[in-house]
Amino acid sequence: MRFSYFLTLGIALVLISCSSNSVYRGGIGGFSDYEDLELYRKGTPLDPAYNESGDFVEQGGGNVDVRGMRESKAIQRATMRPYKIDGKWYYPQRVSLGERFDGIASWYGPDFHAKKTSNGEIYNMHAHTAASKILPMNTVVRVHNKENGKTTIVRINDRGPFVDGRIIDLSNAAAHEIDMVQKGTARVVVEVIGFKGVIGAKMSKPQEMTKELKKEFEIGATEESVDGGIFALQIGAFRRQEGAEELKQKFDQLKNYKTIIQVQELEDGDIYRVMIEGFRSEEEANDFLLRHPNIRRGIIIRE
Repeated sequence: MRFSYFLTLGIALVLISCSSNSVYRGGIGGFSDYEDLELYRKGTPLDPAYNESGDFVEQGGGNVDVRGMRESKAIQRATMRPYKIDGKWYYPQRVSLGERFDGIASWYGPDFHAKKTSNGEIYNMHAHTAASKILPMNTVVRVHNKENGKTTIVRINDRGPFVDGRIIDLSNAAAHEIDMVQKGTARVVVEVIGFKGVIGAKMSKPQEMTKELKKEFEIGATEESVDGGIFALQIGAFRRQEGAEELKQKFDQLKNYKTIIQVQELEDGDIYRVMIEGFRSEEEANDFLLRHPNIRRGIIIRE
């Protein structure tokens, strides 16, 4: 489904969110499922009866490999949409090999074992997987426990943990490897080392590849980065086209971005919206707003 810029921000965000009834039901910071998961997935690439061409297939079909990993452009598009949990919006983002994040790790296990993850896989607490609020699905990360120096490798296949300060929710197996099960949380550094379930050759450390990790991951060629999507910034809305044209001209010379006018037809007349296109993340759009304080009412919209 495509969502138009013509929608107001409130309507657009509701349409592209996971669900207005989405809730976080994680034991120690884990993300289990959506209350209305079947309705959420209906007719989308997360529907088991759907394939990337837009046709529907028999139950059990789709892009699933021997490890249970689901990967396709359609699944990535579906899981990179902004979503709302407990009144807060989250924006999956572009990440690159070597990028690092500091924060708190938690873990989830038996209560969620064998349930579906956010991308439609079946959660296996004995596998090296994890949940992230923002990383693209099947991103591979190295998790370094700053408290004891231990590391593990996991693949992102779920969303969470939705607790302030926590940046990753590890499977039970991964939590055991960095010795944080009993404590429940740990201060960690999360480093991006691969995509689509493959560890980038230049990011690999052969000495850390245990027998278990070799079963779940391969080392090889991988992308340098994965986009979380493209964002636009609405910088003005006018009833008169002349006002929109005047504002557009002020930003026509921007490098790396494009300024356009979108026309929204309403019963009581047209609205002319001035948009700046080409931001690769919400953070990039916010940085632009900080550099241009003359923009009084900037609204970030995902394409």
